[in-house]
Amino acid sequence: MKNEMTTLIENIKKDYFDWTTRCSDVRGLDALTETNKMMIAEFNEKLTYKVGTKYIKVFTEGGSVWGFVVNTENDKKFRKGDILKAAGYAAPARNAARGNIVDGGYVINWTGPLYL
Repeated sequence: MKNEMTTLIENIKKDYFDWTTRCSDVRGLDALTETNKMMIAEFNEKLTYKVGTKYIKVFTEGGSVWGFVVNTENDKKFRKGDILKAAGYAAPARNAARGNIVDGGYVINWTGPLYL
């Protein structure tokens, strides 16, 4: 799961970079302003996760919860690696998975897993 979580974190970082360059109407790191570069570096530095017994909680800047990843084989509804949207700070929304980090091919935003 560690490799899959690393890939998820890198995909979130990439989406933030892509969003920043689209919003700045620039292409590539060299064309970014110093402020943009600082914002990207700060976002990347503060993007982290905490492994629990049931879920892996992904955090963004300021400790906001990005989402959850199922970390157990013993869930009646979800498979290990399923990406879940946050219902709140401490719990995921258990209505549907937004993809699976083990299977790959998921679509996410830097702001969180996609809505249904």
